[in-house]
Amino acid sequence: MICGRMISRFGAALTCAVFCSAHILAQSSAQNGAAAEDAKPKADVIYIHANVYTGVPANTAFASILREEAIAVRGERILAVGKNIDIEKLRGPQTQVVDLGGHFVMPGFNDAHLHLADAGLQKLSVDLTGVKTLEEFRERVRAKVEKAAPGEWILGGGWDETLWPVKALPSRWDLDEVAAGHPVFLDRVDGHLAVANTRALQLANVTLASRDPEGGKIDRDANGQPTGILREGAQGAVRAVIPKPTHEVRRQGIEVALADLAEHGVTSAQDYSPGKENFQIYEELEKEGKLTARISEWLPFNDSVKELKRMRDSHPQSDLMLHTGMLKGFMDGSLGGHTAALLEPYADDAKNSGLPQYDAGKLNEMAKERVLAGFQLGFHAIGDEGVQMALDAFAEAEKAARENKVKVANGGDDFRLRIEHAQVTTPAQIARFKELKVIASMQPSHLLTDMRWAQDRLGPKRAATSYAWAALLNQGVTLAFGTDYPVEPVTPFRGLYAAVTRKSEDGRQEYFPEQKLTMDQAIAAYTTGAAFAEFEEKEKGKLAPGMLADFAVLDRDVTAASAEKILTTKVLRTVVGGKTVWEGR
Repeated sequence: MICGRMISRFGAALTCAVFCSAHILAQSSAQNGAAAEDAKPKADVIYIHANVYTGVPANTAFASILREEAIAVRGERILAVGKNIDIEKLRGPQTQVVDLGGHFVMPGFNDAHLHLADAGLQKLSVDLTGVKTLEEFRERVRAKVEKAAPGEWILGGGWDETLWPVKALPSRWDLDEVAAGHPVFLDRVDGHLAVANTRALQLANVTLASRDPEGGKIDRDANGQPTGILREGAQGAVRAVIPKPTHEVRRQGIEVALADLAEHGVTSAQDYSPGKENFQIYEELEKEGKLTARISEWLPFNDSVKELKRMRDSHPQSDLMLHTGMLKGFMDGSLGGHTAALLEPYADDAKNSGLPQYDAGKLNEMAKERVLAGFQLGFHAIGDEGVQMALDAFAEAEKAARENKVKVANGGDDFRLRIEHAQVTTPAQIARFKELKVIASMQPSHLLTDMRWAQDRLGPKRAATSYAWAALLNQGVTLAFGTDYPVEPVTPFRGLYAAVTRKSEDGRQEYFPEQKLTMDQAIAAYTTGAAFAEFEEKEKGKLAPGMLADFAVLDRDVTAASAEKILTTKVLRTVVGGKTVWEGR
């Protein structure tokens, strides 16, 4: 290289030396930098020109959540999140580039409470979701009967008599008129009531002489005859004689339900589909590369500790795609079916306080035994008595576990005990959630269904602290949101809408608006909160380097959309582990 002409014998030589050294160092630094860039691992896929809602706190006055423009994915994890120009540097010869056209990208929804197998079977049978009259209900049954083989059971669910002009429960005689001799058994939308026709009751030997089982109730007419309505455990007699679905039918149903999840941006599912047959299908799908959502499968609380340990050990949490999770127990029933356990009688049924499902002493001992064995517990509790039963059992179990220095899923002593639903709570109970660090696993979309009659069931005082999302969050309680699919549709956008408006879908009715959340809070409950509730907050819930590449691309920015627009949000793409499992048109 040329350093210029000499000015003096020594000065020019020194000037040239300094200049040349600086130039060489700069060139070397540039070459080293380029080499370092080349040495960086390249992305398998980069997603550019996006509005990326990372879920990571921004800590600025302008935004609560950090926004970026692009995501780089390597394997099943996020390699980098940043500006388009920086992410482009991670592009290699084999890198796939996806231009998202400025669309909103967010962490995949983690549905913290659903029932995949039930949802799938319901879609394959008589789906009564949303029927508006008893006659429509009967017509759907009649249509199924016309296609059924002789003697075939007619099964289904999703009916809700509170939607009908005459809000009376259906009876066995209503079904007999359209059943043509087929046995019929149909679940109410909440699963805590069902109606059976006369033939089904005969096969199950449910008669005038039958006694109510513990934790269940057979509805009867004035003459003592069963009406066909079976509450809680009373359904067991009929369920025991229904032929089990084949493996092929189960798999078909689960595949339909998984497709529904993918279409709605749900990348993780915390599922209660009890039975070895269902889990075997999940294993098949995983081995075939067809499992399109991460599944944490809950185990029945009532199973023996020996069997629970066997299932846990054979399906550990180290498999991030499919593993066993918490133990699911039921404290009570449903508010809609008047079986949720309340501390005081129902406002619209003065002789009824619901159906508790456990003796407190037995429950506490079982809970203690299972927590001492290192299990996470999640108790279904809708009424305030059910919630109290759960909190009391948790307090005793945690005390015993700490005294025995028991470790749980993450190797610590944070048991992350959960109450599922927690719909009716007292202020004292909300404080107890905080004290015991209990997670409130709730489904805001339930309010869209329940607000039509919840205040009638509870009266104004109890209703004021029901579905108390803000009160719980303000106490520092972790919220984990889900849908209870198929009790409610699996779309999380109904839940987001309910959480931020507490209004009916037509906007005409509002339910105690002081319990509303912000959109950031609602999204967090569906992502980071749900991940925390299953001990996976270090794996998912945020779009950041090292996290699993699970995200959804939406047709609008839900943080900026009007309330009514949230309900009509569409998912354009769902990505699980870096792979697109759903792409809309």
